[in-house]
Amino acid sequence: MLSPLATNRRDATVEDVLGYEGKSVVVTGAASGMGEATARILVELGAEVTALDIKPTTVPVACAHEIDLRDRANIEDVAARIEGPIDGLFSCAGLPGPPFTEWDTILVNWVGARHLAEQLVPKMAEGSAISVISSSAAIGWEGHIKVITQLLETDGFDAAVDWLKANEKKWSWSGYAYSKYIIDAWVGWWYPELGRRGIRINCINPGPTETAMMPAFQDLMGKETVDQAIGPVGRYSTPDEQAWPLVCLGSPRLSYVGGSVLWTDGGWNGAMTMGRHEARWADTAAGEMSKNG
Repeated sequence: MLSPLATNRRDATVEDVLGYEGKSVVVTGAASGMGEATARILVELGAEVTALDIKPTTVPVACAHEIDLRDRANIEDVAARIEGPIDGLFSCAGLPGPPFTEWDTILVNWVGARHLAEQLVPKMAEGSAISVISSSAAIGWEGHIKVITQLLETDGFDAAVDWLKANEKKWSWSGYAYSKYIIDAWVGWWYPELGRRGIRINCINPGPTETAMMPAFQDLMGKETVDQAIGPVGRYSTPDEQAWPLVCLGSPRLSYVGGSVLWTDGGWNGAMTMGRHEARWADTAAGEMSKNG
């Protein structure tokens, strides 16, 4: 029979299995979509959440700041107001491309996101983690490593902007897709440096997800094209289905996972890699969504 002490320890472990109780975390993009879901889950897990977004969040967070990730001075001002130690940064803010400009998209999705992360790292505790939302649109990013490395080697917000201006033809065909290429490369690039400080960085590559961004993607590329990225799971994901893997990646329980890309795409990348992707999954998903109204 377990002693009362052992029972209490067991109960505490089950209740706080991911280790977020009392931890201080920052979530960008916390007003909607996957960022809102991430912030809500973290609050429910007992974390002290600081929410950052250009719009207000409805999540009952401990603290919230308005931030514009296109504005270097604003990023630095907000970062200076966030007290340490910080146990986790969840970089969820993002733009889908049109109707936003390609410049705004790449600034928010990576340049501003990197600058904020670099501002906060000195306040991050050993054992903390940075968890970033990328996209299944990053497929094939490895073919761009040589060029992307030049951008990753830039020092700071302004230097990144200068590189992007000088090399605009290389990325302006899609600020969205290229920003996701960069993120997938960035987590592997930066982790060797962060790891020496006891900080991890990882990202997820979501497939099509039912968020406020989805109509913009469908308008730009066509719904049929978007539906081709549905994996064997046969449907779009929900924001919670992306937020949970992100939250798990940031947990101290995953302390040996760093510099990694987790495909949260319903099996699409695996099926594509093995030549097993079939369009019928998209047809099935479309039929199910139509049937369910």
